[in-house]
Amino acid sequence: MTGIADGAITATSVTTPPAPARKSPHGLGVSLPSADADAKAAGVFPYAADLWAEGLLWAAVLRSPHPHARILSVDTSHAARMPGVRAVVTHADVPGDATHGRRVADRPVFARDVVRHHGEPIAAVAADHPDTARLAAAAIAVEYEVLEPVTDPEQAFAAEPLHPDGNLIRHIPLRFGDPEATGDVVVEGLYRIGRQDPAPIGAEAGLAVPRPDGGVELYAGSTDPHNDRDLAAACFGLTPDRVRVVVTGVPGAMGEREDSGFLLPLGLLALRTGRPVKLAATREESFLGHAHRHPTLLRYRHHADSEGKLVKVEAQILLDAGAYADSSADALAAAVSFACGPYVVPHAFVEGWAVRTNNPPSGHVRGEGAMQVCAAYEGQMDKLAAKLGLDPAELRMRNVLATGDLLPIGQTVTCPAPVAELLQAVRDEPLPPLPKDTDEADWLLPGGTGGAGDPDAVRRGVGYALGMVHMLGAEGADEVSTATVKVSGRVGPEALSAEGGGVVREGSVATVICSAVDTGQGFSTLARQIVQDVLGIEEVHIAPVDSDQPSAGPAARGRHTWVSGGAVERAAKMVRTQLLQPLAHKFGMSTELLTISDGKITSYDGVLSTTVDEALEGKELWATAQCRPHPTEPLDDSGQGDAFVGMAFCAIRAVVDVDVELGLVRVVDMTVAQDVGRVLNPRQLRTRIEAGVTQGIGAALTENLRTNRGLVRRPDLTSYALPTAVDVPDIRVVKLVEERDVVAPFGAKAASAVPVVTSPAAVASAVRAATGRPINRLPIRPQAAVGAELRG
Repeated sequence: MTGIADGAITATSVTTPPAPARKSPHGLGVSLPSADADAKAAGVFPYAADLWAEGLLWAAVLRSPHPHARILSVDTSHAARMPGVRAVVTHADVPGDATHGRRVADRPVFARDVVRHHGEPIAAVAADHPDTARLAAAAIAVEYEVLEPVTDPEQAFAAEPLHPDGNLIRHIPLRFGDPEATGDVVVEGLYRIGRQDPAPIGAEAGLAVPRPDGGVELYAGSTDPHNDRDLAAACFGLTPDRVRVVVTGVPGAMGEREDSGFLLPLGLLALRTGRPVKLAATREESFLGHAHRHPTLLRYRHHADSEGKLVKVEAQILLDAGAYADSSADALAAAVSFACGPYVVPHAFVEGWAVRTNNPPSGHVRGEGAMQVCAAYEGQMDKLAAKLGLDPAELRMRNVLATGDLLPIGQTVTCPAPVAELLQAVRDEPLPPLPKDTDEADWLLPGGTGGAGDPDAVRRGVGYALGMVHMLGAEGADEVSTATVKVSGRVGPEALSAEGGGVVREGSVATVICSAVDTGQGFSTLARQIVQDVLGIEEVHIAPVDSDQPSAGPAARGRHTWVSGGAVERAAKMVRTQLLQPLAHKFGMSTELLTISDGKITSYDGVLSTTVDEALEGKELWATAQCRPHPTEPLDDSGQGDAFVGMAFCAIRAVVDVDVELGLVRVVDMTVAQDVGRVLNPRQLRTRIEAGVTQGIGAALTENLRTNRGLVRRPDLTSYALPTAVDVPDIRVVKLVEERDVVAPFGAKAASAVPVVTSPAAVASAVRAATGRPINRLPIRPQAAVGAELRG
């Protein structure tokens, strides 16, 4: 375990290790390996669950067994008297604001009068041993009056308010064009999207350490340490300067999936006991506590002319937010704004709602809002193609969006939008061979090699989907990040102790200080590459992240590639100017006439030639910079507004084999073309795209956190079926369109979310093609894929 001394985590437990000495190229555009890859592969990378402190206590949380109930009484006396128990806290022990939330402060630290979802925290215990803590939590006596849960989001409109703020979180009525417009052909559809869990590789964990000044330090895999600090300070009744959030290793995250609510009981217990308190959630607690993808009900009507050109789209979108608001307002804005997809639609009328229910909480998961509508509008495009007798890919090609077109929210697409090029790329790729072209013994049937399927019942289908997402925050969010870059000259033996006693190569060293959390998206690697590119220094360290640093905002929607990467670049360029100015002055030229490449500084005429190490010898330079993209604006009462900074696009062709007797589906091939702006790290980029497609396959075929009248059924990874290597085919990224967005630092775009958005729709399209069935629900149930006509 990693130790903590005097309330401070040891630096080696969270510092990104320096990269090993390499002779290969470095900087932007190179497949630089992640600095922590070896430690993660070896199982020695420190996560919050690995932390330890002297005098450590263990926490356990009592959670509600009911989705909706009135709390009549809470008796903690028996639990408090158990040997080894040091503290028990309930809502009565919250000294500050009793509610919290990422967007709306509507979620209590502990349920007070009413329980609103299965697994809601009621109380927490700190004890000398984790088993004692769990037993004491179970010994807390709670008397409930069980209430009828509201689990159907359509019933939430007329139901009694579940919250003082009511059941309706947000309503967006989008009005664009002529409501009387009609097309020659009309198709309608009703679509349902299930509840996908982020399913992080590691469950939530954290450690709270009290400070001598009456404050507290929280060690956790936070994805937004400043927001978590502010929430915690408000709940603890402290000023933000007396709460510090230190980011440990993040065991997988989809943006803001970390539930800050589990940190709050930890901090309260540490403040109450005056001792460090640790909590490592079980997998069941993780399923019950953190937010999931919004289950969504979508009704669509598409109008087109006889040539297949879209005329009007009408839609109703209903998001089930669960018990609390979280980021549902943002998800709804994305769903409504992208309800027509990356297609030109002259007239659009969309109604969107997000409502509270007694279902598990929903929140930010990659591509929230955009993924749900993509599955629906692509289902509509397949229906239109079938009704018009057109090839599904050709119908899409006739309607694709391009730069300069207008979105239904009234915003002009100013960023590169090479949608036609992406679609053409996946269309042109050869299809995989049919099973009949291989030996029957080598067939891999749906259901696996040991399946009971009949080869004569297998049908192959090919489907297409186009997806889009927005980058950064939206609707007026203040997107800003701050970064500091420090460089120093040659490092000798006398400086080794300052580096923690490790082995440090002689030569110039750069350090990046930025509170952008690397959740697996590769920001730490990108920051190293930026500094290498700008300053020619190969040895780059990334400082540990905590809330004492200036804010970089949450790790979501490609923010850190754009905003935090931009801040690092600006700071590095400021240091570059400091480095070059003395040389330029000495030789009577401007710094613009000097270049840095491969660690060497040269002038345009060759008169000056020196190394970065020589220019830096004996110096320490540093600079701090911010990056803030151009502002956006909220959607108005008609759903209009320049709400987004930028957008990214993707095209996917899916090939599936379906056993139409058993309803089993095997994904044979996924061909991907994506709009990436600029490739900054080829290997890392392709890995992120492959991971996104894999997550999308799970949403299409297996992943659905099921509930029964609000109760989560079997919240474990045995019942919640994640796709494995057996379920995922070769994912072929056949084209990466590098058309740089001029307003983005480096010209790069977000990479992870858009394949998640697009791949479920592509798989559903392919299953439609194989079976002739509508396929209007995700994940696809076996009975939905049964029934295609069998060969005689």
